[in-house]
Amino acid sequence: MNYMPDLYEFLDELSRNNCREWLDANRDRYKRLRELWLDDISRMLAAVSQWEPAVANYTARQCAYRFNRDIRFSPDKSPYKLYFSAAFGANGKNDRYAGYYVHTGLPGYGDSGLYGGLYCPEMPVLRKVRKAIIDNIEEFEMIIGNPRMAAKFPGWVGNVLKTVPKGWERNHPQAHLLRLKEYGKYEPCDSTWFSDPDWPLRAADDFQLLKPLVDFINYSIDE
Repeated sequence: MNYMPDLYEFLDELSRNNCREWLDANRDRYKRLRELWLDDISRMLAAVSQWEPAVANYTARQCAYRFNRDIRFSPDKSPYKLYFSAAFGANGKNDRYAGYYVHTGLPGYGDSGLYGGLYCPEMPVLRKVRKAIIDNIEEFEMIIGNPRMAAKFPGWVGNVLKTVPKGWERNHPQAHLLRLKEYGKYEPCDSTWFSDPDWPLRAADDFQLLKPLVDFINYSIDE
């Protein structure tokens, strides 16, 4: 069953009626779509566990993010997200480590697609990863130079410093890597991509391209 057109229609309607009263009136519809999406996340996790066995220890519900927005510090008090998302990896949904993330939603409310890498690391972790990259630059450049990875996940996503961080030469040959505050890759996937009933299997295959990068970062964090 291809439920994705219904999911995008639901999110589009919610974008114009983002309030508790509307969602309460459409609660059964939301629950049905959420369950179908979680079923697909389960399919994806089962496929991912073929090359990342630790993922088999986690359920789709454990990996999925809540649909309610955190509005405590936001001027936008809309209570609900306009996308479904989930994060997973060998360490579960642990922000301290590199992992994988899938985002399915409306354009303009986050970029729908597949993500992998390290996001918003604490400064000691970031320093450690930077040093590991420079100390093992040939291995790292071989990983990120994989043509298949570069084709699916071009460039880097995340925050970048304007200059090389303190402690490193200003004209360092790997300045472009040292300036990164996050080491993340992103494959854009629109509603057509997600409307393919086999998208969970396609996502698992694409995420596998990022495993060497994720493993390198996590090994560096734990070393």
